[in-house]
Amino acid sequence: MDSPPENAGKGLKPTISIYTEYLSNRISSYFPAASYSNFLSRISNFYRGSSGTSKRRRRKTSLPLPFPSSAESATVVCEASRTIGVLEDIMECIFLNMHYIQKNLEYWQSKAQGSNAKRAYFMICERGPYAFFNGATQLLSDCVCEGSGMQHTYCLASSYISERINFLSSLRYHLATFLAQIYMKVEKVSEELVKDPEKSLSSLLVDMNDLFLKLEASIGHFHAVRQQSSSVDESYSFPLIFEKLPEVNQEGSQWTDCETRDAINLIYQNVDRLNAYLAAIVTIHRKPRRVTRYWIPYTCGIVGISICSLWLLRHSSLVGSSDIDNWIREAKESTASFWNDHVEQPLISIRDDLFYTFRKRQKGAMEPEEVQLTADSLHRMLQAFTEQTKGEKAPPNATDQEMLEIVMMRYEKELMHPIQNLFSGELSRALLIQVQKLKLDIEEAMLELDQILRANEINFAILAALPAFFLSLIVIMLVRAWLKQDKKAEGRGRVARIQRRLLIVEVERKIMQLESCKEQGQEKDAQCMLGLALYYLDRLYCAVEGHARATGEWISLRQDIIDLAKPDLQTAHKLRITSRMERVYDCLLPLPKTQ
Repeated sequence: MDSPPENAGKGLKPTISIYTEYLSNRISSYFPAASYSNFLSRISNFYRGSSGTSKRRRRKTSLPLPFPSSAESATVVCEASRTIGVLEDIMECIFLNMHYIQKNLEYWQSKAQGSNAKRAYFMICERGPYAFFNGATQLLSDCVCEGSGMQHTYCLASSYISERINFLSSLRYHLATFLAQIYMKVEKVSEELVKDPEKSLSSLLVDMNDLFLKLEASIGHFHAVRQQSSSVDESYSFPLIFEKLPEVNQEGSQWTDCETRDAINLIYQNVDRLNAYLAAIVTIHRKPRRVTRYWIPYTCGIVGISICSLWLLRHSSLVGSSDIDNWIREAKESTASFWNDHVEQPLISIRDDLFYTFRKRQKGAMEPEEVQLTADSLHRMLQAFTEQTKGEKAPPNATDQEMLEIVMMRYEKELMHPIQNLFSGELSRALLIQVQKLKLDIEEAMLELDQILRANEINFAILAALPAFFLSLIVIMLVRAWLKQDKKAEGRGRVARIQRRLLIVEVERKIMQLESCKEQGQEKDAQCMLGLALYYLDRLYCAVEGHARATGEWISLRQDIIDLAKPDLQTAHKLRITSRMERVYDCLLPLPKTQ
């Protein structure tokens, strides 16, 4: 039942491709080469987007071409802007496709390094619902019939992953070789291209066309391999066939403007065909989409959200229930209460305590009226008791403590005959004086306690505000982490710096492998290592430019990256450059552990 729509889709896409190429050829005669490049790029991006591949956009910067950097040559290079634009577009095409291949290759390599259980889980649970039901059914069938279901799943997963690793590695090998050949060709003719761009342009375009034809011979067989393979998913693909420059134009040293424009347009057609071919062929071996990998959690989330939605619907006003309105009102009241108890009132209390309470507490020796009245009453009682007991007037400077000693001495004497002295002696008055003294002590203790509590009012207000403070701190941390999140190697955090340093490590590794291939006479492998080194240098160039410009290190760092890209520079000198880059430039230094 599914075959007719699939066949219809396979028939529709070649038709779209044919009409797109026809329209592009008609439009090419009305636009210059640069504008035509942008137009083809947009068509290619739209076509790739419709085929399901990841979105790509034109980058602002990339690794510079190996042209002379002298000031005298800069004005001459401007005259060759048309040629430079062609070369930059070719380089950008290769860099973007290599990055897309590298991301998928790293994913499959990480899967290959996992355990058998993780690979089996990927085969069953991370390839979509259809693969889940098929894999589960096959696993149960193997376990029941043969008793070795898990072992068969392990082998199938290893074969599935290794096939994609081998395919993407081979494709990356040929693209890296193609990139290195272009770079070395540009470096070889850079002097002539700067001095006489019109004369060298024709030969350079012919060489570029030859390199495209060599690439076609290198990766054109992937289409046949894909058709013969039975383990990959069915998807649309087509053979890679590049346009070839007419023989009559390849012999002339000087081309007319019309011939040059046609040759440039042909190169751009080849670039667009390469983009479309790689987009289609890599899609077959790319990593599953995020939705496909996490379809089980997403499905559980959708089911949970659906259940919650139905539950909310039952308690909503749509079915005549006022539960949600009551919950909203209670939530508002709880929020207002929380704000009042833990934010507003503590802050007001802290403000009042800072601006009013301390000023009132500066003297500190002033006692409240009630305590003062009790003290005065006790003083008069002691004075009257002393005068009556001694029969003489008490000294005016006598303290309460001195008079209290007299009371206690009389109290001890009266206790010798307590019943008699209770009715006819001074025992009752002594007891009343002690009660008054006890009352005074209690009031003074309460006054001191009140002063202690007043002194700690600001502490209690701070404790009341702690929940709101911690909640605000958590929100600020989450917002800060979201705003300062690392954007891969272009970010500003620790992870981004680690990724930039790892790019330098990859550059060092490819430089050493390049030297090893040269010593062993493996020219093809040496070109591949050079192309991979150029790819990592391009990623490093784009990652550090913004940071290096901000710190004023860009001029020096840019020159070091360009020096590392030179094929003829000695390996020892390149390794010294990479070592200096890791030690000197701020954007490549690791962050201190204290941060």
